Amino acid sequence: MEVKTIVNAEIEFLTAIKNADVLALEKSLHDDLLFNLPDGQTITKEIDLDSYRSGKIKIDVLEASDQIINIIGDTAVVGVTILLKGEYGNDFLDGVFRYIRVWKQFEENLKIIAGSCTQLK
Repeated sequence: MEVKTIVNAEIEFLTAIKNADVLALEKSLHDDLLFNLPDGQTITKEIDLDSYRSGKIKIDVLEASDQIINIIGDTAVVGVTILLKGEYGNDFLDGVFRYIRVWKQFEENLKIIAGSCTQLK
């Protein structure tokens, strides 16, 4: 696994989030994904995908910075800061968040197996 592979996977994943591309998101997320939201709630792949399918989440601005990638065997850990603006249900999103995502190589597919997000401001 190379850093360039992870950088490209991150770009594709963030583009899918911004475009609410459920098929691309479905490909990137492992079926057993666990993800911690800033409010402490832990969600699964299906909960995450349902928020895009239903239109509950709409992203207008998504800008990534300060990306750090550590590769450990067939796994990569990514830390990234993201400026987000949009809507989640009836709430407005407008802040800077720090994400950590864990990517793992499965035969031909690279998938996100875990993640977490903290709001910075």
